[in-house]
Amino acid sequence: MKETALTILRDVFGYEHFRPHQKEIIEQVISGRDVLVLMPTGGGKSLCYQIPALVRPGTGLVISPLIALMQDQVQGLRQLGVRTAYLNSTLQPSEAQQVERCLRAGDLDLLYIAPERLLMPRTLELLDHSPLGLFAIDEVHCVSQWGHDFRPEYLQLSVLRERYPAIPRIALTATADQPTREDIVRRLQLEQAQTFMTGFDRPNIRYRIVQKNNARNQLLSFLRSEHWGDSGIVYCMSRKKVDRISAWLNDQGLTALPYHAGLDKLVRQRHQQRFLQEDRVIVVATIAFGMGIDKPDVRFVAHLDLPKSIEAYYQETGRAGRDGLTADAWMTYGLQDVIALRQMLESSEADAAHKRIERHKLEAMLGLCESNTCRRQMLLRHFGENSSTPCGNCDNCLQPPETWEGTEAAQKALSCVYRTGQRFGVNYVIDVLLGKDEPRIRRFGHHRLSTFGIGSELTTSEWRVVFRQLIVRDILTVDMQGYGALRLTANSRPILRGERNLQFRRERKPVRVRPHDSRVSAHANPADQKLWEALRARRRQLAEQQGVPPYIIFHDRTLMKMAEQRPKDLQQFSRISGVGEKKLERYGEIFLQVIREQDTQMEPIIGDRS
Repeated sequence: MKETALTILRDVFGYEHFRPHQKEIIEQVISGRDVLVLMPTGGGKSLCYQIPALVRPGTGLVISPLIALMQDQVQGLRQLGVRTAYLNSTLQPSEAQQVERCLRAGDLDLLYIAPERLLMPRTLELLDHSPLGLFAIDEVHCVSQWGHDFRPEYLQLSVLRERYPAIPRIALTATADQPTREDIVRRLQLEQAQTFMTGFDRPNIRYRIVQKNNARNQLLSFLRSEHWGDSGIVYCMSRKKVDRISAWLNDQGLTALPYHAGLDKLVRQRHQQRFLQEDRVIVVATIAFGMGIDKPDVRFVAHLDLPKSIEAYYQETGRAGRDGLTADAWMTYGLQDVIALRQMLESSEADAAHKRIERHKLEAMLGLCESNTCRRQMLLRHFGENSSTPCGNCDNCLQPPETWEGTEAAQKALSCVYRTGQRFGVNYVIDVLLGKDEPRIRRFGHHRLSTFGIGSELTTSEWRVVFRQLIVRDILTVDMQGYGALRLTANSRPILRGERNLQFRRERKPVRVRPHDSRVSAHANPADQKLWEALRARRRQLAEQQGVPPYIIFHDRTLMKMAEQRPKDLQQFSRISGVGEKKLERYGEIFLQVIREQDTQMEPIIGDRS
C-alpha cells in the first residue's frame, strides 16, 4: 500500500486504520485495475473510491443515481477540504458551467453525476477533454434486471469501458445476490475485475418480524418503548397509507413527515432536508425514499407492509445504524400482505420471465418471515454467505418460536375450501369453520356442510395464521383474477390423504424487548450524559449556521469518543477517530471549549469517579 493512501486516511478522514478489504481495494484502483465491491451499508464503500481519487492524477467521476446522495457526499467532503462538486438538475446553468470549467482544468478531486447526465453526448464530449482519474459506479445493482431496483440507464454504462479503456472502474453495491452479481459483471464488462466481498452482515441491527394485529398501534408501542425521540423511517406500501400514518403519528406527539412520489417535488425536498438536518424526525415513506440517504444516526427502520424481496428488505433496513451503533429493523406481517403482493405481481404487465423472477424473490421473502430459525443466518444465506452460529440478536434468537402439530387443522381448512366450492376468500371460509350463523352462509347452504363448525378449537386470528402458512407453502393459492377465492393446489392432496404432516409456527405474544444502549445518553455516568448533550447542542448550532446536517460536522460516534476521552488539548483531540486535519483546524477549539466548560461545571461529579 502506498503511504500516500494511509496518510490521506489519517490526515483527511481522521481514521487510523483501514477496515477489512479497504486497503486491498484501494491498492487495486490506485494501480489502475477494475474492481467490483460488495460491502454492507456503513461498511466504508465511499473511501474505496474517494482515497484513490485523491491519490491518482485527474478527477474521480462518481456515478450516483440520486441527487440526495450527491449533495450529502459533497457537503461532507468539502468539510474535509476535498475539492468536490456535483452536476445535476439542481444547478443553475451558470453554476453547471463553472463546475464544467473546473473539471476541464483539473481543479476537482471528485465529481458526482447521475447516469442520465453522464450519458448525454455533451457530457461525454466534456469528459473527452478532461483529466480523469477513475470511474466509481455506485449502487451498481441498478444495472441488473434481477436486482430490486433496476434502472435502464445503467445498462448504457458499458460505454465507459469502450470509450475510456485506460481509466479504472470501481463498481460498488451493498445488495446483490449471485444472479445479480453475474449480471453486473456481464453487462458492465467487468470480467477482468477483481471482486471483493466483505460480507453482508450488519451485526448492529436487530431484526424483528411480528404478526400483524393493528399495525398502527403495534408501531406506536414499539416507538414508545424503544425509540421515542429517535430518528427513523417507516415504510408503507401505498401513498394513502403513508399520508394516514404520518398524520396519525403527529397526532401522537411525534414529528413525522410523509414522503412519496405523489407529493410536490419541493415538499419532498423540504421533508428530506428536515430529516437530514434535524434530530427526532421520522419519515413515513414508500420505497421512493431512502436510496442514497447517508444519514448515519437512523436508529430504526419499520415496515408496516411486506417488502417485495429480501434484496429490498435488506437495502431498506440497511438505512438504520450506518454509524455502527445499535439499531432496529422491525416489521409487521400478515395474511393480507401475502395476498396483496401476489395480486400485484400477477396483475402486473411484466413478461412471464420477469414475473417468474419476482415470484421467486417474493417466495424467499415469505420464507424469511415464516422462518423458525435465526433471521440473520437466512439473510446471509440468501446472499451466498453462510454463518454457522445463530446471531443472538434477532427475534427468533432472543425468543425462539414454538411450533405445533397442524396437520389436522390443515385438513379441516383444506376440506372447507373444497366443500365451499373454492369460490370464497379467507374470511368467509373461517366463518364456516367457526360455525357462524351468518345470512350469507345460510343463503349458500353452507351451514349444512360437514365442515360447518368443525374449527371451533381455534380463534379467528389463529385460523388466519393457519391459512397464511398454507398459502406461503403453496398448499393453497389465491385467485388473483377474481375476488381472492382460495383454491387447492397439487400440494394439498398429500395433506388431505394423511400422507404428509405439517408443523406450524405458533405466533408468539408480544413482549417488550430491552432497548439498545446505542447512545452516550444511555450511560450511567451523569458527567458523560451532560457532556454528550452539550456536544450535540454545539454541533446542532454549527450545523444550522452552515446549513448542513449535524452529522456532516461530526458523527455521533465521534462525539461519543469526545465524551468518553475528554481531550485536554488539540493534540489529544486529533487522536479521536473521525477528526482529520481540516476538522481539527475548524472545530477543535470549539469542541474543546465545550468539554472544558462541562468539566468545570461537573468537577464534583468527575471527582467521584471510581
